[in-house]
Amino acid sequence: MQTLETVIVTGYAKAPQGTSMYEMYKHAGIVLEVNLKDHRIVNAEFTFVTEITKNFFQRLLIGYCLQDGIQQLIERIQNYYFAPSQQAIIVALQAAVQRYWDNLK
Repeated sequence: MQTLETVIVTGYAKAPQGTSMYEMYKHAGIVLEVNLKDHRIVNAEFTFVTEITKNFFQRLLIGYCLQDGIQQLIERIQNYYFAPSQQAIIVALQAAVQRYWDNLK
């Protein structure tokens, strides 16, 4: 059996009503692939409706080291993502990162 160097971790939060994210998914979801050795995000996927938003968030998150804490990521989202779902994305990210660290213990 092959040993993997990465894990998948997810986080979800309720999407704001009145948004296309809510109409399509009801939740904001984030899926992170994280390298177990250096705790860097190597891939990311989201429940965004548009490809441009998905691509933007991949550029925002991929390469980030979770050992640096998530405050910098939250600030990046607040500074560069101006949409009604901003807070839901932050909550989903916090849930995913917390799940990652909880499962490593």
